Amino acid sequence: MARTHDGRPIKILTVIDEYTRKCLAIVVERHLRADDVLFCLTDLFLKYGTPEYIPSDNGGEFTAKTVRQWLAHMGVQTLYIEPGSPWENGYNESFNGKLRDELLNGEIFYTLREAQVMIERWRQHYNTIRPHSALGYRPPAPEAILPLLWGQVSPRGQNDKTLT
Repeated sequence: MARTHDGRPIKILTVIDEYTRKCLAIVVERHLRADDVLFCLTDLFLKYGTPEYIPSDNGGEFTAKTVRQWLAHMGVQTLYIEPGSPWENGYNESFNGKLRDELLNGEIFYTLREAQVMIERWRQHYNTIRPHSALGYRPPAPEAILPLLWGQVSPRGQNDKTLT
């Protein structure tokens, strides 16, 4: 369990796309409630569409009646993982292990806000830069570099009218 410097726990909800291995969201709070799950999933459904199913552990925030009813209303099936059977949700468990090994075990967070910022920064790195062996050592969502159009100002403030 992650904690801030004063010993107070931090709860982390991670959402992974099993196909692309992209981390779609990480919610970091002192307590995770059903509303936190609903807000996160609503944003993700609007951005990526509604999935057929969502695998999850049996945490109270996911088994809450309001979450189950909302998912059923949205037409999303829930696949609950048997307690003590992390292999049933291997992609997410693997991701959580990487998060712990690569960030949480090496950082001391002094505030919840600091943890939120650092964990989101790590998520962006995981998605856009960090190589994944299962993806041919490419990141799930590599950063794209768009070519500048003739006359467009580059991020460095230079006008791109000359060819070099």
